[in-house]
Amino acid sequence: MEEFQPRILPLLWRRSVPARKAVGRPPRLSVDLVVTTAIRIADAEGLEAASMARVAAELSVATMSLYTYVPSRPELADLMVDEVLWARDLRGGGTFRERVLLYAERTFAMYRAHPWLAEVSRARPPLGPGMLAESEYVLAAVATLGLPLRRLNEAATAISAWVTSAARHEAEGILLRRTTGRSTDEWWLQRGELWESWFDVEAHPTMTAIWNGGAFDRAADEQAQDAYEYGLGLLLDGIERSAHDEAG
Repeated sequence: MEEFQPRILPLLWRRSVPARKAVGRPPRLSVDLVVTTAIRIADAEGLEAASMARVAAELSVATMSLYTYVPSRPELADLMVDEVLWARDLRGGGTFRERVLLYAERTFAMYRAHPWLAEVSRARPPLGPGMLAESEYVLAAVATLGLPLRRLNEAATAISAWVTSAARHEAEGILLRRTTGRSTDEWWLQRGELWESWFDVEAHPTMTAIWNGGAFDRAADEQAQDAYEYGLGLLLDGIERSAHDEAG
């Protein structure tokens, strides 16, 4: 059974506590330096490459010396995730839609810059300032609509889930291009025999109609972006309509 390690919390919230004045020789490393080095490695080569040994080698220190700053590899991963979440700098006012679109834009930019995030589960996120800043920002955006408190978290969770799932999907595509050397469109083209030899138009009449209508003509990434924007628009319309109905 996975156990919670309270020692991660002071590391996640290290910037909330005034730094202690060092006694004697100043430390060669810092938690910030270890985390940013690991992020740089993961950005270039994937999450698995950012091992404790690799980070130590990049910093020209012995692997065991890193454990003075970060107790374990899982905790390093938590620190990496919360660091990039926090770096979105989710602040600012505006209308409900303006705030949501800012959140979405910066979340997509985060996953594009750090596609290894797609390898990390967000079901049990690190309980740090980055995670809480995201929750507060999206909740505050929804709160501008005047929804009842019991609905705020439901609406905010729906928005976060839609945006994050689409951003993760795009990041997965980036990772797959890196590892296979092929785009999603090239992957589909290699499987052309499916449509030529195995696809039954009578068993799939709706798909066939869509195909004949040209709806599948665009690149896979463009289709995914269109679907995301269409769904987000409908979701925001529905939340605004719900707020109006609740207001009576």
